[in-house]
Amino acid sequence: MIGRQVTRQVKGKQMQDFLKLAGFTTSKYYKGGFERKMSRREAALILGVPQTSSKSRIREAYKRIMLLNHPDRGGSPYLAAKINEAKDYLENEK
Repeated sequence: MIGRQVTRQVKGKQMQDFLKLAGFTTSKYYKGGFERKMSRREAALILGVPQTSSKSRIREAYKRIMLLNHPDRGGSPYLAAKINEAKDYLENEK
């Protein structure tokens, strides 16, 4: 009840600042774009695996993500390309 009153009284930018000060985050997702050149860190973030993952774990994560983002099933071709690039990068570095 009190939380509702606070959110009604505090608007827009003030609310975002309040949440940052209070330690709340509005999203658990990575906020940022893609780098020009794929890095190991970025590839691991895309697939949702640790940077030191085995090839089998990388493949499992790849399959799971591609089932959800495949262009033939309404996913973005750009995101599918980034997912493929991330898998190739991590597998070829091992």
